[in-house]
Amino acid sequence: MLYSRLFTKTLREVPQDIRSASTMFLLKGGYIRSLGQGLYGILPLGIRVLRNIERIIREEMNALGGQEISVPLVTPREFWRKSGRDLWIDRDMVRFADRSGKELVISPTHEEAFVEILKSSLHSYRDLPLFLYQFQLKFRDEEKPRQGLIRAKEFRMKDGYSFHRSYTDLNNFFPKIYAAYMRIFNRCEIPVRVAEAGVGYMGGEKSFEFLMPFEHGDDTVVECTDCDYKANKEVAIAAKEYAVEPLQEMEKIHTPHCTSMEALSKFLKVPKSRLAKTLVYRTPRGLVIVVVRGDYEVSLEKLYRILKEPILGLASEEEVKQEELESGYLSPLGVNPEIPLVIDDLVVNSFNLVYGANEPNYHYRNVNYGRDYDGGIVGDVALVKEGERCLFCGKPLKFVRSLELGHIFKMGDYYCRSMDLSVQEERGGRVYPYMGAYGIGLERLMAAIVEANRDDQGIIWPLSIAPYRVYLLTIGKSSSVRQTAEHIHRALKDIILYDDREESPGVKLKDADMLGIPLRVVVSTGGLQEGYVEVRERRTGMMVKVPKGNLLTVIEDLEKGRLPV
Repeated sequence: MLYSRLFTKTLREVPQDIRSASTMFLLKGGYIRSLGQGLYGILPLGIRVLRNIERIIREEMNALGGQEISVPLVTPREFWRKSGRDLWIDRDMVRFADRSGKELVISPTHEEAFVEILKSSLHSYRDLPLFLYQFQLKFRDEEKPRQGLIRAKEFRMKDGYSFHRSYTDLNNFFPKIYAAYMRIFNRCEIPVRVAEAGVGYMGGEKSFEFLMPFEHGDDTVVECTDCDYKANKEVAIAAKEYAVEPLQEMEKIHTPHCTSMEALSKFLKVPKSRLAKTLVYRTPRGLVIVVVRGDYEVSLEKLYRILKEPILGLASEEEVKQEELESGYLSPLGVNPEIPLVIDDLVVNSFNLVYGANEPNYHYRNVNYGRDYDGGIVGDVALVKEGERCLFCGKPLKFVRSLELGHIFKMGDYYCRSMDLSVQEERGGRVYPYMGAYGIGLERLMAAIVEANRDDQGIIWPLSIAPYRVYLLTIGKSSSVRQTAEHIHRALKDIILYDDREESPGVKLKDADMLGIPLRVVVSTGGLQEGYVEVRERRTGMMVKVPKGNLLTVIEDLEKGRLPV
């Protein structure tokens, strides 16, 4: 490819509010252009990178027996009503009506569509197992899109779905997709760690994330400082510590204007660990009351796992009042027993805590579960705190900011059951297939590759991902320089970008580093006079002088993916 004909331009300046290095270098290098908040156009160099990423993923999916299909970006809203997710992901989902009034959705994910498309083709247990995947656009109406391609509104995703006759068969397939994902990230030269994660609005029973340590990442991975335990913060567990003490007599106390844990702790001159925090959440079936200790926060994922239904957010003040509860002074004591109650197990094992009194300006002191109130569901519903002890080895836990690159789920039979996809069993009955879901965002993966492979000058693409393997430029205007460069260009064909622009050598050399192509070949007047061309490896900076007579050998090595340095 001739650079002079390439639809791209490098930039010397980018907006100052850009935080991530990947966005800066992809903009400067002419790989992407911003078209609005969270919206990016992919230019030819970026398309070539994405195609290489697709190729790697496709090879790994096909090796597992995967078959590629494509379902529409726009799907009927009725699918989402069937699965029950139309309310759950309401904020991220864009809905509209066509000219006939039919409600449609710009899909943020495609579980429903895959199940629906199988209903006309999947009939017998003999059709299972089945593994399908696609590369398709997704659109999520992110409230705060940021960090370029890392959290964009529109993006490409490889989403795959497997269907199985039994949960055992799904369990047997899961390690295979796990290993395939590890191979994908290794081939992209990204350091990943795997952590147990929540299922969120995807639903299902269990999931694992593939994450790259990243200081600006949206995920927090909890890691043991000694053993191999890793989990996303939303599902992480820890050894909970509490002190046994004599029960004190419960008393009602005046606490004016103490509507927060901070204000109450300051007013009573006690740490937050001596307080109980009561919150009210909305679910499709109504409100639920949750109690955690005052120095902890609620994990919505753990709450979902306990209730087995979506958590739609905190209840409004009006909804709270309708249940005769008092915002700012909430309490599980004396409430309507028909409202579900979930109590964190640390609260149950803590003594003489301060609770709200469901009355303005009043709290109860020395409240104890089992004596002053009981009932409800007791379980782990709190987020862990950094420094707590590992449940498995007792050593401290640490937090690592991370970026999610891939996610694999055991969905169980939820989607097939809710959307009525069943197959005939061997004995004549009908069963719902068990389903797995497996996703990788392509643009985010491209950005992550840049974050993991860069220096101060620009990108350092892995050979398997780079838009071109060779960046060719000339120094000098003699006919021998031009003819040698043209010969190399013809010989290397599709793997070379020939910088034939009328620019200074300094500009070309700087752009070569910015673009991050693995090898830079310089044909110069002085070099040809001594019988060599200069080859420099972008990653290490190592430079060798290759005799003209060995040029074909160098070309063959490049085509086989072997670097001649």
